[in-house]
Amino acid sequence: MRKWIDRIWSAAVVLLTALAVLALAFVIYFIVREALPTFREVPLRDFLFGSRWMPIDYTGSTSFGIFHFILGTLYVSALAMLLALAVSLGASLFLSCAVGARTRQILYPFIDLLAGIPSVVYGFVGLMVLVKLFLKAGVHTGSCVLAAAIVLAVMLLPYLVSSCSETMLKVKCRYEGAADALGIDRWHFAATVVLPASFRSILLSMILAIGRAMGETMAVMMVMGNANLFPTLLGKGETIASVIALEMGTAVAGSTHYHALYAAGLVLMLMLFLINSAIGLLRRRFLREEV
Repeated sequence: MRKWIDRIWSAAVVLLTALAVLALAFVIYFIVREALPTFREVPLRDFLFGSRWMPIDYTGSTSFGIFHFILGTLYVSALAMLLALAVSLGASLFLSCAVGARTRQILYPFIDLLAGIPSVVYGFVGLMVLVKLFLKAGVHTGSCVLAAAIVLAVMLLPYLVSSCSETMLKVKCRYEGAADALGIDRWHFAATVVLPASFRSILLSMILAIGRAMGETMAVMMVMGNANLFPTLLGKGETIASVIALEMGTAVAGSTHYHALYAAGLVLMLMLFLINSAIGLLRRRFLREEV
């Protein structure tokens, strides 16, 4: 009976894994199928490097260039990742090396609560608080790339803090006895042992966080300004996810506009794949060097 139960569970796990892979394959197939008709009318070079996006011929001709959207996506995601990584590393070191188990049990639920807040709430707070602060600081519209990056960084914190702090805590428990025996100061131990030993797991956490950053729509859309401009730190911009969310509802099914939005989504997916692959290769390189 136990063998049959094991076989059933094994078959169920294989089936569920296959369903997950098939679901991903279906999503990729659907996006590629809907995106390819775009390039029958729009050259690939003009689509990727064109800066003019005019899906409706108000001026006599349409144009589908997503270069500014690509730059806006990369800019706000990279800036948010830098801000979130700096704060999350400090918070993770504090949780793993400076406080006890009881304090961690109190603080962890509050960190996890950040992940459960809807993105529209983050966007609303950013719009009502952060944008007004930038207006008072002299930014002419308040909505800018930096404001969107700050909001997005707060949204990334729970993913980075939770994964990094758990890894750092394991490293601390492993080497703490030897550090105490050698008389190493607590913060010197954290900076020279815990942080470097956790670097591989930090890279893995970044893979999860960068996917959330580049795919985030609502909060970024509410704070960034949604203008097809070359993105600057205190200027407006627009991401690929935002333009898809704003225009998909008004695009005529089967039109070039409709297929161009799917093509933009395909570009976003390929960007995520390339970035994740690069981080994965970097992580494997560090693994080989350690061996």
